[in-house]
Amino acid sequence: MQHLPNDPEIRVRDLVGAIEPHLIDVRRDIHAHPELAFEEVRTAGVVAAELTRMGIPHRTGIGRTGVVGVIQGGRPGPTLAIRADMDALPMPEETGLPFASTVPGKMHACGHDIHTTTLLGVAEVLQQLAPQLAGKLVLIFQPAEEALGGAKAMIADGAAEGVDMAIGFHNAPDMPVGRFGFCRGPTLAAADRFDLLIKGKGGHAAHPYAAIDPIVAGAAFVSQAQTVVSREIKPLQPAVVTIGMFHGGTAPNIIPESVELKGTVRTLHTEARDVAEAALKRLATGLEAMHRVTCTLDYRRGVPPLVNDDRVLDPVIAAVRAQLGEVISEGVPSMGAEDFAEFAGLMPAMQLRIGAGAPGRDDRLHNTHYQPDERCIGLGVQALSRAALEILS
Repeated sequence: MQHLPNDPEIRVRDLVGAIEPHLIDVRRDIHAHPELAFEEVRTAGVVAAELTRMGIPHRTGIGRTGVVGVIQGGRPGPTLAIRADMDALPMPEETGLPFASTVPGKMHACGHDIHTTTLLGVAEVLQQLAPQLAGKLVLIFQPAEEALGGAKAMIADGAAEGVDMAIGFHNAPDMPVGRFGFCRGPTLAAADRFDLLIKGKGGHAAHPYAAIDPIVAGAAFVSQAQTVVSREIKPLQPAVVTIGMFHGGTAPNIIPESVELKGTVRTLHTEARDVAEAALKRLATGLEAMHRVTCTLDYRRGVPPLVNDDRVLDPVIAAVRAQLGEVISEGVPSMGAEDFAEFAGLMPAMQLRIGAGAPGRDDRLHNTHYQPDERCIGLGVQALSRAALEILS
């Protein structure tokens, strides 16, 4: 092991500086070979090969295509997990980059290639500092975040067993590179889904009295669903009800037999989640009496809200400031969802936002032109490594 200075800020910075060019190469390789949810075989292979090179014991095939590595500290202490997701999105890439996706219709447009590489950097830094750690670091490389199923699959395979606390992170193109963000308490929403099948009685458009029109009933449901947020949920408990699909009919002069609607409900609080589900079920039942239709509502709860725990959040904030200065600030929650919430529901946890906005660009996640600033990798490694070093001290 190389001789390292005593100052943790300098130790971490120097170690990251030495490996940053390699990390960027790894990121570009992963970016060029995107894989969708539960298909991350090649990506998992890259991760496993890197962990092997570092001498870090690991297991593959956790949660189907996930990888879990373990760094054992030099003294007894708690177990901290850091999680990164690995999957890409089913969309074309239009960046024109020399390392753009080589797989048609697939792209790392959410920056999970950045996340995977950042955690590999953390692994290399902390493997070299392992004797100074009091406890154990678990490295969780997770599949299928975009499908919101990878975390649950990894937990089912034992990835969270024995873990006392966890850190997640996500690149943030709305923040300039070099900045970091956090929220206290609820930070990302629960994501629930529903399908509503409305059956009526088909007929000629010229004779609606002889039919039972499911389109009119569906339109009433769309309108009434908006009152769930405005009239049933407390205004200080954010919620969103969105109906993104309404299918029905084959011709302008035919009243169809049925229509199908699909939507999502996003909430930050358990109480609002319960109210929204009950209200939508009641509205569907009410349609039957009001419009003479038959309704079948399939309401499915997805990931829970992601709630940051101060027991992890506060030491992470302090560590980022100690390592990089006054570069971290409090933000506001998002109604987006993240299945790291499955881990956060089992143990104290927090998610760190890592600025990835490139100068002169107005990038957005899930965009065919998304180009995060690669400097966020080394900065993210510094922040997360220092956080783990302080928590496991």
